Amino acid sequence: MAHGEKRSTSIDVAKLAQVSPKSVSRVFNDEPHISPALRKKVLRAAKELNYHPNVLAQGLVRRQSYLIGLIYEKPSPSYVVELQRGALERLHGERYRLIVLPVQSVMDRPLEVVSLVRSAALDGVILAPPASDHPDILDGLSDAHIPFARIAPQSWLDVGLSTAMDDVAAAREIAEHVIALGHRTIAIIMGDPAHAASAQRLIGYHQAFDANGLPPLPELVETGDFSFESGYEATKRLLSRKLRPTAILAQNDDMAVGAMSAARELGFDVPADLTVVGFDDSEIARVVWPRLTTIRQPVMEMAKTAADMLLRKLAGEDPGGMVIHAHQLVDRLTAAPPPTSS
Repeated sequence: MAHGEKRSTSIDVAKLAQVSPKSVSRVFNDEPHISPALRKKVLRAAKELNYHPNVLAQGLVRRQSYLIGLIYEKPSPSYVVELQRGALERLHGERYRLIVLPVQSVMDRPLEVVSLVRSAALDGVILAPPASDHPDILDGLSDAHIPFARIAPQSWLDVGLSTAMDDVAAAREIAEHVIALGHRTIAIIMGDPAHAASAQRLIGYHQAFDANGLPPLPELVETGDFSFESGYEATKRLLSRKLRPTAILAQNDDMAVGAMSAARELGFDVPADLTVVGFDDSEIARVVWPRLTTIRQPVMEMAKTAADMLLRKLAGEDPGGMVIHAHQLVDRLTAAPPPTSS
């Protein structure tokens, strides 16, 4: 709108459409029993006048904020981007807006998370790990009657709305892939222990090891926090040991790319000298060179589904309980047979 140009109002729309202001209000509030002809007439006039209803004013009338929150901790930047993209894609064209609420430490201050949601006057909230698994947060939101949808929960699966993937099966599959290439000395870089998925993925790795008769190698297990830096530092430690791995299973892509960086710095070629695989198939896995072999975790799709379930709940519909998404092994360029001298 040009500077000084008058903003169109619902009364202007009513005059152009030759209907009452109440009819315009009913159309934009999605009230029942509105004829298709009336709706079409009002929307055509609104488009011609570039009129957009005041969502805040609508919310005050209905005692709704039309705000949906997304709670996440500080995982990898790529993961956060996928979460936001999925939620925003589903909310596009809806009157609801997304409020992003990053939390420094869910495990240390769960009740502050509940207080934050309540003070923000949100109509509903999407919980990413580890908030999606914290009992105090689930109880607090339930007590406050704030609808929530959980992404990738690993426990209390019957609580609230949920969308998830089988982390154990996915981790087992990528470990099996590495073993099938001939690797026997395999290191693991764990994710943040506060995230339940870290333990689930470790179970999957161990299932693959057990099925192939590989003994556990606790000296080749390092713990990171899903960041590039933690993968980098863990790999420097792993490659300095007497028992040196020929492959690294990193529990997310950012740590895997950190591992690749450390390996190159120490003079190792990926994948000729060292196989590195990740988890998530975030954007960094597709742009790094060599491109990363990983598990595609449908983060964007899960966030989109969580937003959809929440919208349906807020509309008074029954969105069901849990939606399971399939994973996919994406075999690119960072996994190869071990060096012949190994």
